[in-house]
Amino acid sequence: MNEFMEIFTLVTGILYIILEIRQKNSMWVVGIVTGLAAMVVFFIQGLYASMGLNVYYVAVSFWGLFCWRRDKKKMRSEPRPAESIYLNPLPFSTVLFSVVIFAACLYPVTLLLTKLADPMPWLDSGVTIASAIATYWLSRSYSQQWLIWIVADFATAMMCYLTGQYWMTALYVVYSLSAIYGFFHWRRFGVSCRTNL
Repeated sequence: MNEFMEIFTLVTGILYIILEIRQKNSMWVVGIVTGLAAMVVFFIQGLYASMGLNVYYVAVSFWGLFCWRRDKKKMRSEPRPAESIYLNPLPFSTVLFSVVIFAACLYPVTLLLTKLADPMPWLDSGVTIASAIATYWLSRSYSQQWLIWIVADFATAMMCYLTGQYWMTALYVVYSLSAIYGFFHWRRFGVSCRTNL
């Protein structure tokens, strides 16, 4: 059962990253399915923070779909190249707030995971918090979200490998490489889309 769920998550996860790079709204729907499958996989392995992160992914997918639809509606009337990626400028206050959230949450989440017998509490905690921040940045269409994903996905690949989840390792290696490509793709085709939320 767990191997089937890992393979299913790998397939839907690859579809998700392709849609994310192309900035397609359907990415959020695929993200819901991938998040639900990954929740099962991480629960079976006892990686509770990563499981909880996927609960967050599912919830944020609804918010992200709303944000992206709103941004694209605002940009429809403006002339733009077909490959345009809609970007919002990353405010310094968002960066500062994200660093504070990461620092404030790391120890308490690690402590909780240690009590839950998580096999890798520090790594699981750090990856989870960084990924939560990156997902919020993604929902706001900040191109810098890819930089967080590069680090978080590589660390998750290492965590999956060390816990024997080889299909999930493959998925996160693909995610890491795709995040590098995604960063340059978004920077190349980015069109400013300023919103107030």
